[in-house]
Amino acid sequence: MIWFTADTHFGHKKILEYTQRPFSSIEEMDEALIENWNSKVSSDDEVYHLGDVGLCSPQKLQKILERLNGKIYLIRGNHDKAAEACKNRFEWLKDYYELTVQDSEGYEGRQLIVLFHYAMRVWQASHYGTYHLYGHSHGQLPDDSTSLSFDVGIDCHNYAPINYADVKHIMKTKNWTPPQLRGD
Repeated sequence: MIWFTADTHFGHKKILEYTQRPFSSIEEMDEALIENWNSKVSSDDEVYHLGDVGLCSPQKLQKILERLNGKIYLIRGNHDKAAEACKNRFEWLKDYYELTVQDSEGYEGRQLIVLFHYAMRVWQASHYGTYHLYGHSHGQLPDDSTSLSFDVGIDCHNYAPINYADVKHIMKTKNWTPPQLRGD
């Protein structure tokens, strides 16, 4: 199974204040995020983390990462120095990635998903129905119902990763129309 997430901010004391997360301490938050992750993700699953894994020492982050299920692919965010020091826990680290998912409902049986830490207004093949997933905004960026993109950060999804089926379901609720059918 394929999962997506962003902005876990493990070990980041100020994130409780910045995002008003409902935890009394950073330790409580870290444990809840680990539990939420592992309750969904199995050891063989793939998780695409779209940045800002943690703001703590690399040693502390390494211990947290070792407890998380799945094969983790990291799209770097603006707060990933500690994660870069733990690069052995990730399948790879990239700044941007175009993921192709086998999907019989997609064009030629595939769905292209552009993964980036930041939200974009247009992206590779966006006018052909390509999805764009991002983080960084902690749910503060208003959703565009006419765009096949949204924030996969934990602050938007009950403090847990979301799977491809959930992504697809959300995209189906959008009012996106291919440009060639708009008559603009």
